Amino acid sequence: MPRLRPRFWERPLSKLTPAEWEALCDGCGKCCLNKLEDEETGEVAFTDVACRLLDDATCRCAHYAQRKVFVPDCVVLTPKSLPDVAYFMPTTCAYRRLHEGRPLPRWHPLLTGDPDSPHDAGASLRCRTASEMEVAEDEWEDHVIPEPLGDGS
Repeated sequence: MPRLRPRFWERPLSKLTPAEWEALCDGCGKCCLNKLEDEETGEVAFTDVACRLLDDATCRCAHYAQRKVFVPDCVVLTPKSLPDVAYFMPTTCAYRRLHEGRPLPRWHPLLTGDPDSPHDAGASLRCRTASEMEVAEDEWEDHVIPEPLGDGS
């Protein structure tokens, strides 16, 4: 793993190295959930229906490097794309929080040093999703869930 600068997340997101950018991900899996957006209000509802590439046990993409090949409409989060999609990201997401000028949640692995801290805090979806391969899109409304926030979000 490349060496990361101390407290790099306190720098402007546009100044992060690719490794630092990737390290911001807490591994919660919530960005991989299919979401429903109310066209009138813009409100975003999370479902427990995950992208077919999400590994439910690890909360990581099973084919991260090639995800756009398998899921062409997958949103690749970058400092440039973040302003347009931040509203669609979970409120606990480090990318969204830093974009909005908020700190990392206290359970974030960069603060705890423990990659399991989001799972231990209840902020991840480990073993709590259904694959989009098993749930028809017209049934997603039946799978709306409150966003799992976790302690200290």
